[in-house]
Amino acid sequence: PTLACEKLREVHDCRVSRETLRKWMIEDGLWLDRRHKLPSIHQPRNRRARVGELIQIDGSTHAWFEERGDKCTLIAFIDDATSRIQHAAFVPSESAFDYMRETRAYIDRFGRPIAFYSDKHAIFRVNHPGAIGGTGMTQFGRALNEINIDILCANTPSAKGRVERCFGTLQDRLVKELRLEGVSDMQAANAYLPTFIEQYNARFGKPPFDETDGHRPMMGDWDLTDVFAWKEERTVSNSLTLQYDKMLFLLVPNEVTRPLSRKRVTVHDYPDGRIAIRYEGRDLPYRVFDKLQKVDQASVVDNKRFGAVLAYVAERQKEYDEVRSKKSPRRRGQSERQFFKS
Repeated sequence: PTLACEKLREVHDCRVSRETLRKWMIEDGLWLDRRHKLPSIHQPRNRRARVGELIQIDGSTHAWFEERGDKCTLIAFIDDATSRIQHAAFVPSESAFDYMRETRAYIDRFGRPIAFYSDKHAIFRVNHPGAIGGTGMTQFGRALNEINIDILCANTPSAKGRVERCFGTLQDRLVKELRLEGVSDMQAANAYLPTFIEQYNARFGKPPFDETDGHRPMMGDWDLTDVFAWKEERTVSNSLTLQYDKMLFLLVPNEVTRPLSRKRVTVHDYPDGRIAIRYEGRDLPYRVFDKLQKVDQASVVDNKRFGAVLAYVAERQKEYDEVRSKKSPRRRGQSERQFFKS
């Protein structure tokens, strides 16, 4: 009705109110108001039989500390068979590294579930319809694939109702418990979470249909530190350099690196800030030239020949919003210019 009203006025100079037009369209069967639209039908499904068969994961950004602290995100892992909170953690925001870190903590404690169930967030699913490069998997999906864990994406929020209802309860009960405990920051909240989760599971948890644990142990040759690293491939230039996250990496020339000109290597970016460059499983020695590094004012004074140019560059750098690539992951507690060398 709104669009039809606009077009009648623009094209035919027919001026009629939107609500009058809406009534006419309803009378002629061209429009259904909300009261007469058929409701969406979401039929319930049976729970999974065993603990660890399906783990629903999601994050909820909320004022968990009310006015006492900043908003943050609670990541929760809910078992589909029992509705129990298997694992939860407060993080600054939903990021791939935060999900990787908490998923590793989950696996270290319980083992590998058969599948995770999530929404269609870009962390879990490649949402660009025209994406033709890459593997078709996100970094989180690639990590799960390496250790044989499936990732399933729900079409609607109601499809993953267990975790959605859990967050509804947590935004009521957990907020009040944090207030009573005097908790106002993420560190204290994460320390209190195990106590709250135990009480929550005792109150709302359901017994599974099958007491057999569906979690699987880790294989001996899997290194979770490498599995849950951010990995991107780069091509080595003829001068034995490559670029990643607005940094230029200079491979140290030796008998291993010299033949790698125009070869593809893999950059491993770890949650703790370490960066490794590997070729066929072997770490390569490198040095870093940071493109975002500020010009040293002492160099401006000492280098008379390039003083004017460096002064201009320094002035432009003050105006430029220097940030790392938004594609690359940010780590908890790491500034935009901070980097670590392996």
